[in-house]
Amino acid sequence: MLYGRDTEQAEIDRLLAGVRAGRGGALVLCGEAGIGKSSLLEYAAAHAEGMRVLRAVGFEAEVDLAFAGLHQLLWPVQDRVDRLPDAQAAALRTALGSATGAADRFTIGLAVLTLLADLAGDGPVLCLVDDAQWVDSSTVEALLFAARRVTAEGVAMIFAAREGALRTAGLPELALARLAPDDARRLPAVQGLPPTLRERVIAESAGNPLALVEFAAVRRIPNGPVPLPVADRVLAGFRAQIAALPERTRLMLLIASAEGRGYMPSLLGAARRFGVGLDDLEEAERAGLVEVTGDSIGFRHPLIRAAAYQDAVTTRRVEVHRVLADTADEPGCRARHLASAALGPDEEVAAELQRAAERALARGGHGPGAALFRQAADLTPEPAARARRLGAAASAALRAGRVEEAGELADQAERLVDDPAEATSPARVRAAVEYERGDARAAARLLVRHARHAPPAEAQAMLRTGALYAWAGADLDTVRAADEELRAIGRDDRVVAGMARLAAGDHAAGLPPLRELVAEARRALPSASAADLTQAVHLGLVIGDDAAALELATAAVARCRRDGQVGALPDLLEALARAQVDAGLHREAEATVAEAAELARTLGMPHRADRLAAVTARVAAIEGDGERLRALAPADPVDDALALLDLGAGRYPDALRRLAGIAGGPRRHTAGGIVSAADHVEAAVRAGRPEDAREPMRRLRAWADAGGGAWSRALLLRCRGLLEDAEEPYAEAVRAHRDTGRPFERARTQLLYGEWLRRARRRSDARDVLRPALETFESLRAGPWAERARAELRAAGDAVVPARAAAPDLLARLTPQERQVVRLAAEGISSREIAAQLFLSPRTVEYHLYKAYPKLGVSSRRELSRLQLEPI
Repeated sequence: MLYGRDTEQAEIDRLLAGVRAGRGGALVLCGEAGIGKSSLLEYAAAHAEGMRVLRAVGFEAEVDLAFAGLHQLLWPVQDRVDRLPDAQAAALRTALGSATGAADRFTIGLAVLTLLADLAGDGPVLCLVDDAQWVDSSTVEALLFAARRVTAEGVAMIFAAREGALRTAGLPELALARLAPDDARRLPAVQGLPPTLRERVIAESAGNPLALVEFAAVRRIPNGPVPLPVADRVLAGFRAQIAALPERTRLMLLIASAEGRGYMPSLLGAARRFGVGLDDLEEAERAGLVEVTGDSIGFRHPLIRAAAYQDAVTTRRVEVHRVLADTADEPGCRARHLASAALGPDEEVAAELQRAAERALARGGHGPGAALFRQAADLTPEPAARARRLGAAASAALRAGRVEEAGELADQAERLVDDPAEATSPARVRAAVEYERGDARAAARLLVRHARHAPPAEAQAMLRTGALYAWAGADLDTVRAADEELRAIGRDDRVVAGMARLAAGDHAAGLPPLRELVAEARRALPSASAADLTQAVHLGLVIGDDAAALELATAAVARCRRDGQVGALPDLLEALARAQVDAGLHREAEATVAEAAELARTLGMPHRADRLAAVTARVAAIEGDGERLRALAPADPVDDALALLDLGAGRYPDALRRLAGIAGGPRRHTAGGIVSAADHVEAAVRAGRPEDAREPMRRLRAWADAGGGAWSRALLLRCRGLLEDAEEPYAEAVRAHRDTGRPFERARTQLLYGEWLRRARRRSDARDVLRPALETFESLRAGPWAERARAELRAAGDAVVPARAAAPDLLARLTPQERQVVRLAAEGISSREIAAQLFLSPRTVEYHLYKAYPKLGVSSRRELSRLQLEPI
């Protein structure tokens, strides 16, 4: 019987009812020690009739043991691992310690999701995780990955944790309040007290259920010179109980508390060294402090364990940890106990911890690995070795998605070294941190500055990454500096050299080598390394090679999905979205951005949202959605999108002012800057200031003449038509657009040509050009531009041309996730394969299809495959 927990019980009942109906969900119960979280988990377990219940409990002693909690939770169902897709099964076996090899941390999370979904096929599943604040971070990461994705599964996951421990989990959270006095009086333990003592217990317990029970049991309240927090008062009460026990019992409690896991063989092995044994726990059992079941010993509450440990003097605790280290059956436990026994720097213990950290990393446990490396650094006597271990901790923290922690560790490492060569490793971590924080310029400068102290091969890698970061941050000076450093060390790097030439405005020298690199990557596509493929994707965007960028980004994303390399996806999805916008695939780009944003949040990359906002900003500008665009504007420099919005609305002086800023800024030599140059020419002509078009025309001509792609040739011709007010450039521009994949720019050229033809009184010819422009604008939902085309058609003698009543794109009716699922299902890909690609479960895929079918007017995959999903 729980008192004062009606709201919490109702929420748990609702969650369990949903699971029985096939709907999944998750809940975090949070609150102070003793507030009743564990009791609510027991309530959930007791009401889980007909469900498979999986449980795990966090132990402070295991917080740095990678996947210890996952091992607990999944041990009863490990036989189901063989039913997972191969990559997921291999990753989960590595995490559980039944296989060796490297494992991507989010492939492990996907494997957990798939395994739970598979179990739910046999009936509802309930996962209960108690004391989640002490569950190792690798397990928490994997479980939260699954918990966010079980909405369509018969799986419920309930976590109990101290306040704030899972605050960033993104799950529904229920904070447990203290009991009201009336509810406190209903507790059986309190009702048997004399009235005066009962009221004092209620007042001093402040509504904490554990305090109420414990104070009532001993019929007194611990005194102190100042009021103590309730948990501290309960702890003091437990310490008083333990102090009254026989010495041998207290020693056994100390050994159990120091061992931490309750693992009987380990505990008894150490106990024998001290001449005590299981019989000596009898008094503690009778007092209700511990429970002995099977091969484990458990404290009734974590505060009892804390009291047993704190009640012992330091020398005794150290002695116990040393014996536990000697008798440990697992290297990680031995390292932990040696660290607990260390009274100062100790290289031998630090080395043990380093080996434990390396084992954690090998299993994909980057969070525990970072913590162990940090512990090792704390115990390392020699500064240079301490710096190396801090650097390793920083690198592991970064891979765990803990960006701020990685930055702090790298800073500490760098402060410890005098040799610049030793500072290169933490500098690389700090650069990655700055990039993820959104400061690409700072990241680039760090790499370029420190590269000169690295060996040549490492320096080249740093300088190339630095140049790419600098390009992303529009820091052209640093791009050129990276090239100068490479030439100084005698390294020929076509990537950096080409970018440096572009940065200097020498398009003729910069574009060809970069275009050849991209072409090489396309030819080597099936066998290209992940690093080369990623580099080629970004170079394709740099030079505006639209077809290559789209093809390479699509291939790179598919490879990451196939191999479960989730960590690389946000960056590649961002690149794919940019290529999709250029190709006019706006709804696809929005779905891609939505997936990238969700993954970035999961991976601990919150600043990635700023760069993703710039992608959707252009779509908003094309559609004339000023409100949406202005909401995105603070996140990233989007002056080019704002200028395009002004152009579409006919605010030419405003557009000209914005575009003049871009023309004088560092982005002027990028492919995006060249598109803005064409906008600049149009704004200048429309604003009656054609003299302002000279410089952007020069850049546009230089880019096009250097082989900047058919689209740049078409834009150059369109701008000539504007400046010369002549037909031939317009007509040639329309023909040039046939070889490009930029429908929005093609339609703009047709619109300008149609306007010229209508002014020349060639109304029939004007209609022939304006109709396809209108169709394209409408398919892109480019409202202001469509209205301009419609007005020109009316002026050219067409009957009134109404706006289309409905979008021709069926997929536009779907949510971004439904859109992705439907597109893949229409290609004949199975739900299981779709689930692996989109990091969902098969049941969730089916759920999205079920929701999408009515929106599309179909009822099966067969009907879906017959639909025209793309706009014609």
